[in-house]
Amino acid sequence: MRVSSPTAAGVVLASGAGTRVGSATNKVFLPVAGRRVVSWAMEAMARPAEVGVLVLVVRPQDHEHVEWVLDRELDHLEIEIVHGGQTRQESELHALRHLAARIDDGTIDTVLIHDAARPAPSPSLIAGVVHAAREHGGAIPGVRDDSLRMVNEDGSRLEGQTPAGLIRVQTPQGFRARPLLDAYEKAAREEFVGTDTASCMENFSDLPVQWIAGEGTNIKITYPDDLVLAEQLLTELNSHD
Repeated sequence: MRVSSPTAAGVVLASGAGTRVGSATNKVFLPVAGRRVVSWAMEAMARPAEVGVLVLVVRPQDHEHVEWVLDRELDHLEIEIVHGGQTRQESELHALRHLAARIDDGTIDTVLIHDAARPAPSPSLIAGVVHAAREHGGAIPGVRDDSLRMVNEDGSRLEGQTPAGLIRVQTPQGFRARPLLDAYEKAAREEFVGTDTASCMENFSDLPVQWIAGEGTNIKITYPDDLVLAEQLLTELNSHD
C-alpha cells in the first residue's frame, strides 16, 4: 500500500577519509564558522520541506566524533546513522538498503545523495533537485566553467578550450528511489564501482537525468585553503539568516 504523501530522503556521506585537507581527523568533523563541517551539511539538507528523512553515513572509527556532533550540534534533528563501506558506492548502497523497506512501501519516493564536505547548498537548490528528480527521474546540479582548458597527453601544451556543454558536477544528486535502489543492487552483483551516483545510474538504469543549475557557493572542502573559503562563506551566509 502506498502512502498518500511520500517524502524525499537526504543521505549525507561522511565516510571518506579526506586526507588531502591535511588533517588526521576526518575533514567533515573539522570546525568551520563555529560548527563542524558535517553539521552545516546536515542542517542544509534538513531545511527544505521536501526532505523528510535524514541519513548520515559514517565510518565506524569516527564514532566519537559522530556522537559529539549529534549531542552538541544536531540534537534538534532526527538523524539515522548508517556505517559506510570500503568505497563511496558501497556506502551509498548501505544507505539505500537501510531505506529499502520505506522505498518498497512508497514512504520514500526520492533519494538525494550529498557530500558532507559540501556545507552550503541552499534550500532552493536542494528543493530544485527533488522536484527535477521527481519530474524527470534524476537530477544533477552543476556549474559551467569557461576557464577550463584542454591539454595534451603529457601536460606540456594547452590545446584550447574544453568542448561546450561540460559542467562541474555538484551534490546533492537526486533520483527516484526505486530505480536508484535497483541500479545499485545490479551494480553490486556485477562488482561495478563508479565515480559518483550518476555514473552508476548511467550504467545500470535508463532513467533520464536532468541537469539543473548549481551554485557557486556550493563549494566542496578538499584542500586546506577550502577551509578558509568555507569559513568566510558560511560566516557571511549565516549573518543574513
